[in-house]
Amino acid sequence: MIEIKSQKIKKSAEVAVPGSKSYTHRILIAAALSDGICTIHNALKSEDTLLTLSALRQFGVRIEDCDDRLIVHGTNGVLKPCSDPVYLGNSGTSMRLLTGVAALGSGMYTLTGTERMLERPIQNLLDGLEQIGVFARSVNKNGCPPVEIRGEKVKGGALSLKCKISSQYLSSLLLIAPYTQEGLEITVTEGPVSRPYVDMTVDIMTRLGIDVVRDGYRLFTIHGHQAYRAGSYMVEPDCSQAGYFWAAAAITGSRIKVKGITKTSHQGDVRFTEILETMGCRIFHEKDGIAVSGGPLSAVEVDMADMPDIVPTLAVVAAFARGTTLIKNVAHLKAKESDRLTAVVNELSKMDIKASCTDTGLSIKGGRPSGAVIDTYGDHRIAMSFALAGLKVPGIVIRDEKCVEKSFPDFWNVFENLYA
Repeated sequence: MIEIKSQKIKKSAEVAVPGSKSYTHRILIAAALSDGICTIHNALKSEDTLLTLSALRQFGVRIEDCDDRLIVHGTNGVLKPCSDPVYLGNSGTSMRLLTGVAALGSGMYTLTGTERMLERPIQNLLDGLEQIGVFARSVNKNGCPPVEIRGEKVKGGALSLKCKISSQYLSSLLLIAPYTQEGLEITVTEGPVSRPYVDMTVDIMTRLGIDVVRDGYRLFTIHGHQAYRAGSYMVEPDCSQAGYFWAAAAITGSRIKVKGITKTSHQGDVRFTEILETMGCRIFHEKDGIAVSGGPLSAVEVDMADMPDIVPTLAVVAAFARGTTLIKNVAHLKAKESDRLTAVVNELSKMDIKASCTDTGLSIKGGRPSGAVIDTYGDHRIAMSFALAGLKVPGIVIRDEKCVEKSFPDFWNVFENLYA
């Protein structure tokens, strides 16, 4: 465990955050399926993304891990058999995206993970794969991993898909669509939640040369017999990680710039700055990044369906705001690395902040937070979000602080740079 120092922080600070976790997963997969050698710059090397990288190697993809880049030798969509189970820890993104990728392989693949992973739903994706002729099943017949996928030539065709729980089901099918024989026509019948993550998937696909036709978030058409184009690609900084430092500015009243991020990013979490502005912060869009300057905070009522990863961060900021903040339309947070709705309420309550949750949202009444020992539930976002409170409140202790390695291995070092 680690106790957060509630000492003076810099009035003005600049920080750099690593490459986007979501973009890294997606570009690794596209590069692995590509028609040649791809060089990926600024890729995030964290527990989750390294699980995806390792799994792709099990699928026969040659990947060179250099200090400042990854070199991926594309397979033209031809993957090798894999008799050993593919272990994906508690990385939901890896599990869902690679479940689709396995369908392009040869023979039976088993994808598994941690105890928590084996409780996370994936049935809607399996149903989608079965509609296009892929053998895909939940081993324990409960709609959760481990899953078995039989890889072979995928015919493709039309399918309907439910994405009320996760948009990653859609992203998984989109990523493999160019390598199907007839392409895919995907009709989304429920959702999708977390829509910006779908935009990220489409952005990666188009950057690597794939033609994607879409009607909003309801209908996607991708022709078969396409190939991802080899080349050199840059991963932009992660806006979810930037959110911790923008939130730190809000809580402490300092000015913190996160370098390398612009408001044109496809990452939905860049819009967290707009919420902070509504709460009373000032936002500065500069050539080399986005800065937030904190001020007196007021509560907000906000739909966070498209920014689920930011919810714990916003909840901690709300603890310092005047009034009651209502966070709506986030039922899918119950199926994340932890049940994040319950986790946030439990830990805010320890800090003497009145908080409650329903099946779909959170209510946080701002007040005077007090010190507490924070349980993280093995969830990186709980650890990093609640660490922010310690910048203002003495006695905040974070248990299992190493769980941040899932997405931001250098978090504590960057965090330390905020102190004067």
